[in-house]
Amino acid sequence: MDQERFIRLLESVLAPDTERVKLATTELRRDYYTLPDSLILLIQILTSHESAQLRQLAATQARSLAPKLWLSVPETFKPQIRNALLQSTLNEQTPLVRHSAARVISTIAKIDVEDGQWADLPSLIQHASSSSNVQHREVSTYILFTILESMADGFMHRFQELFSLFSKTIQDPESTDVRINTMLALSKMGMIVDAENDEASLQAFEEALPHMVAVLKQAVDAGDEDRVLQGFEVFQTLLTCDSKLLNKHFRDLVLFMVNIATDTAIDDDARVQALTFLIQTVTYRKFKFQSLKIGEQLTLGIIDIVTDNGEDMDDEDDQLTVSGSALGLLNCLASNLPPSHTVIHLLRVFEAGANSPDPNRRQAVIRALGTCVEGAPDFLNTQLKSYLPSMMRLLDDSNLYVREVALSGVRTLADQLAEDMAKEHERLIPALARNLDRAMQGLNGRDAKVNLGIVTSSCSAIDSLVTGLEPEQIKPYLTELVPHISHLLSHPDMKIKSSAIGAIGSIALSAKSDFLPFYEQAMNDLSEYVQLKESVDELDVRGVTYDAMGNIAIAIGAEAFQRYVIPMMQATEESLKLGHPRLKESSFLFWGDMVKVYEDNFKTFIPGVTNALFECLEQEESSVEVELGEEAVDLLGQEVVIAGRKVKVAGASDENGIDDNGMKSEDENDDSDNEWDDVTGATAIAMEKEIAIEVLANIVSFTKGEFLPYLEKSVELLMSMLDNAYEGVRRAAISALFRTYASSWNLQEEKMKTWQAGLPVKVSPNQDVVKLGEVVITATLSLWPTEDDRQTVIDINQNLAETLKLCGPSLVSGNGTVEIFTKVIVSLITKTHPCQQDFGEGEDEVSELNESSENDWLVMDTSFDVMMGLAKALGVQFGELWKIFEKSVLQYASSSEHSERCAAVGTIAECIAGMGDGVTPYTTILLKTLLHRLSDEDAETKANSAFAMGMLVENSRKEQELKNSFNSILTKLEPLLHIESSRARDNAVGCVSRMILKYREQVPLSEVLPALVDVLPLQEDYDENDPVYRMIVKLYSLRDQNITGLTQRLIPIIAQVMGPPDDQLTDEVREQLRELVGFIHSKQPALIQAHPVLMAAIQP
Repeated sequence: MDQERFIRLLESVLAPDTERVKLATTELRRDYYTLPDSLILLIQILTSHESAQLRQLAATQARSLAPKLWLSVPETFKPQIRNALLQSTLNEQTPLVRHSAARVISTIAKIDVEDGQWADLPSLIQHASSSSNVQHREVSTYILFTILESMADGFMHRFQELFSLFSKTIQDPESTDVRINTMLALSKMGMIVDAENDEASLQAFEEALPHMVAVLKQAVDAGDEDRVLQGFEVFQTLLTCDSKLLNKHFRDLVLFMVNIATDTAIDDDARVQALTFLIQTVTYRKFKFQSLKIGEQLTLGIIDIVTDNGEDMDDEDDQLTVSGSALGLLNCLASNLPPSHTVIHLLRVFEAGANSPDPNRRQAVIRALGTCVEGAPDFLNTQLKSYLPSMMRLLDDSNLYVREVALSGVRTLADQLAEDMAKEHERLIPALARNLDRAMQGLNGRDAKVNLGIVTSSCSAIDSLVTGLEPEQIKPYLTELVPHISHLLSHPDMKIKSSAIGAIGSIALSAKSDFLPFYEQAMNDLSEYVQLKESVDELDVRGVTYDAMGNIAIAIGAEAFQRYVIPMMQATEESLKLGHPRLKESSFLFWGDMVKVYEDNFKTFIPGVTNALFECLEQEESSVEVELGEEAVDLLGQEVVIAGRKVKVAGASDENGIDDNGMKSEDENDDSDNEWDDVTGATAIAMEKEIAIEVLANIVSFTKGEFLPYLEKSVELLMSMLDNAYEGVRRAAISALFRTYASSWNLQEEKMKTWQAGLPVKVSPNQDVVKLGEVVITATLSLWPTEDDRQTVIDINQNLAETLKLCGPSLVSGNGTVEIFTKVIVSLITKTHPCQQDFGEGEDEVSELNESSENDWLVMDTSFDVMMGLAKALGVQFGELWKIFEKSVLQYASSSEHSERCAAVGTIAECIAGMGDGVTPYTTILLKTLLHRLSDEDAETKANSAFAMGMLVENSRKEQELKNSFNSILTKLEPLLHIESSRARDNAVGCVSRMILKYREQVPLSEVLPALVDVLPLQEDYDENDPVYRMIVKLYSLRDQNITGLTQRLIPIIAQVMGPPDDQLTDEVREQLRELVGFIHSKQPALIQAHPVLMAAIQP
C-alpha cells in the first residue's frame, strides 16, 4: 500500500476544496478502505503524526474501519498496536483527539474481549486511573466509560474492582473531568447491574450515588453547561434502570432536583433540566413519587416559578422555558397523582392568587389551573363554582396580559368541562364578546401585539365554549357573534383568520339548522381559503377551513351542503399532494365529516378516499435514516423509535466512515438541527396514520354495506398497526377493529343479532362475522394483557364492554378466551397490570397507596365495565367467575374513596343483573355489603346500592334470608325517598317495587305505596320505570285495595310517563299501562278523559 499517497489523500480531505475532497474520498473508499493495512496506518497516524487535525481524522476513520478490518490485521502486529494506541492516548494533549482515540480503543477492545484477546487492558486502565498524573486519570476514566458504554456486560466480573476504583475517582480532588467520566461510567454499569441478585453491586452503587449528585451540583454551581447536561442525562438514564438503584436515595434525589428547579439564582438551562428530570420521575416512578407526599411543596413552587417568569410569556416557546417546563411538570403531576397531592393545593391558593396585586401572580394561577384541568377534569368539575367567579372577574382584568391568559384558561376549561361550562353561557359569552370588541379596537395601538393575542384567544374561547351548547342555548347569540367574528376574516394576520374560521365552524355545529340563515354568507367567506397554498401559514388556514366546512355540513345537513361536496372533495384531494401534514389530516377529517352527513350516499367517493387512506397506512416508517452523531454511536445501523416512528440511525458518514463532502469529526454536530428535523417528520406520519385510521373507522360505520369490498384489506392494515411504536396508532387501530366488528354485526339479519347469554353460543352470527370476531379477539389479546400505555388499555376496556353488551357471548366463545379475559380483569382490578406499574417497580409499591389519579382510576372503572359486559354476555355462568372477582370488588366497595365505593357497588348491581340466579351462593355477603352501603355518605353510592339491592332481591333464590332482611332494607331505603339526589330516589322506588313484585306479602303496602306515589314520576333513571309500573299493573290485576285506593293520584302520573319523552317506558310496559288505563276508563271514565294523552293511548 502506498503510505505517502494514503496520507496525502487524508490531507486532501481536510482541504477547503469541495471537489478535491470528493476525489480524495472516492479514491480512499475504492483503493484503501477495504485493506487491513489502511487500519494499521490510520492508527499509526493517530499515535504519532504531528498534526492534531490529521490525528483526529485518523481516529474517526480507524474507529469506523476497526469492526471490519481488525480481525484481519496480523496477530504479530496487534500487541504493538494496542500498546502504542493506549500510551499515545494517555499522553494525548488535544482533548478532542483523546476522546476519539479512546473510542478507537473501546471499539478494538470489544472485538478483542469477544475473541479472548487484550486480557491485560482492564488492569492497565485501572492502574492508569489511579495514576498521580491527572491527565492519565482523565483519559483512563474516559476509556473505561467508552468500554462500559459499548460492552459493560463483558466487564461484569470486574464490577467490584471498578466500584472500588470509582469510589475514589468520583471524588477526585483535582479534576472535574475525572469525576464526570466516573459518573458516566457508573451510569453504564447501572444499566446492567442485577440489583435483585447482586447485593454487593447494589450496595456499591448506592454508596456512589450521593457522590454522583455532588458532581452534578458542582457543575450546576460552576455554570458548566456541557457538564450539567451530561450530569442530568446520567440521572435520567438511571430512572430507566432497575428501580432499586435509586430507592435508598430517592427522596433526597428528588428534593435535590426540586431545589435546583425552584432556585432563581441557578441558570435557566439547569432548572429546565431539573424540571425535565422531575417530569420523567413522575412518569416512570409515579407511585414512588406519590409516596413522598411532596405534591403541595411542588405545586406551590411551580406557581412561584410561573410568577417569576414575567408578564409576557410566548406560548410558542413556552415549553422551552423554565415556566413552560414547570407547567409541564404540573400537568404531569395532575395527570399521574391524586387530586389531593396537587389540585387541592392549587385551589387553596387560587383565590388569593387571582386577587393578587401582582399581575404575574394572577397569570400564574390561571395558567396553573388550565394546566391541571387537563389532568384532573372530573375533580375540577366538582369544584367549578369555587373558582369560576374569579375567572369571570379576571376576564375584565385591568392588565391585558392577564385578560389574554384568562381567555386561554376559559378555553381550556370549556374543552375539558364542556357540559358544566356550557351552563354558564349567559355570563361567559357576553364576557368573551366584550374582550373581542375591546381588543379589535386596539389592534393598531401600542398594545397591538397583546391585543392580537386577545382577539385570537377570544375566538378560541368562543370556539371551545359553544361546542358544548345546545341549539336553543346558542340561538340568541347568533345574530351578534356570526357577523362579528366573520368580520375578522378580512384581517391580514393568519392567526386571527384561523381562530375566526374555527369559531364559525363550531358555532355552526352547535346551532345546527339555526345556522341556515348565515350559511350562504359563511360559505362565500370561507371559499377563498380552500385554494390557499403559497405558504405554510396559508396551508394552515386552509386546513382550519376544511374543519369549519365539515362542521357546517354536519349542521345544515346533506341537501343544503350538496353543491359544495364535489369542489371540496377535489380540494382535499389536491391537499394530499401539497406536503403539509396538518392539511393532510384536515382532508382526512373532512372526509370523515362527509361520511357522517351522507352515510351510504358517500359511496361515490369510497374508492378514492379509501385508496388515499390505505396509502397513508402503508407508508414505511423505517425508511428514514438519521445521523445522530457521537452520542448515538451504539445505535448505528439499528432501528429506534422516535416520536412514534421507526428510524434507522446512520453514522455521521457512510459505511466507510466518510461522506461525499469529506469526513466529519465525531464531536462536531454542524447539522444536528437538520438531522432532528427529519425525525420531527416522523411524528407527523404517526399522527397522520392515527387520523387516517379514525376516518377509516367512520367510513366503515356510516357507509354500511357499501364498504364491504374494502373490508378485508382494511382489517389487514388495521392488524398491522397494532405493533406500531406510537400508542395513538395502536389505540386508533384497536378501536377501529371493534367498530368494524360492530358494523358487520349490525348488517346481519335480525334473527342473528338476537343473542342469548351463555356458552356455547346458542344463536350464532353468520360466518363472516364469526371470522371477523376471531380476528378482533386475536388483536385484543395481543395487546390487552401486556400493553403498558394507560389510555390504550382504557380504550380496549371501553370497546370490549360496549361490544360484549351489543354482541353477546360470541365474541368470547373461542377456546380459553374467557379464562384470559378473567386473568386480565383480575390484573387490572388488583392494580398488577403493566399499565398500572412504575417502571421496574413491584406490586407492593402500588398496593400501599390508597388514592389514585383520575387516569389511573379510569383504568379501574373501565375494567369494571368489562366485567359487567362479561356478566351480561355469560348470564348465569358468570356466577362461577364472580367468586374470582368478588374479593377485589368488595374491597373497593369498602374504600375510603367515594368514587371507588360508588363504582364497585354499581358493578355489583350490573353483575347481579347479568348472572341472574347465579348470584344465589353469594347472597349473604352481598346482602350485608349492600345494607351497609345504603347508609353511605355519598348519594351516588346510595343510588347504586338501592339498584343493587333490587337486583339481589329479584334474582337470588335465597328467599328466606331475603325475607328476613326486608324490614332492614325498607328502613334503609326510606331516607332515600327524601334526599336531593333524584337518581337515589328513583332507584329506591325501583328497589321497593322489585321487593313488592317478588315478595308482596313481606311489604306493608298500606304504608309503602303512598310513600312511593309521593315521589312519582321518576325524574332521572327511567330504567326503573320498568319495575315500578309492572308492580302497579300487577297489584291492579290482583285487585289490591292498597293500589286501587291511590288511583286518583296515579292517573296524572301515568299520563306524564306515557307522554314525552318517549324513552320513559319500554314498549312492553307502555302496552301494559295502556291496558290498565283502558280498564280504569271502563270503571271511572272521567278520570281518564281529563288527560288527552291517556285518551289517545286507548283509542282503537
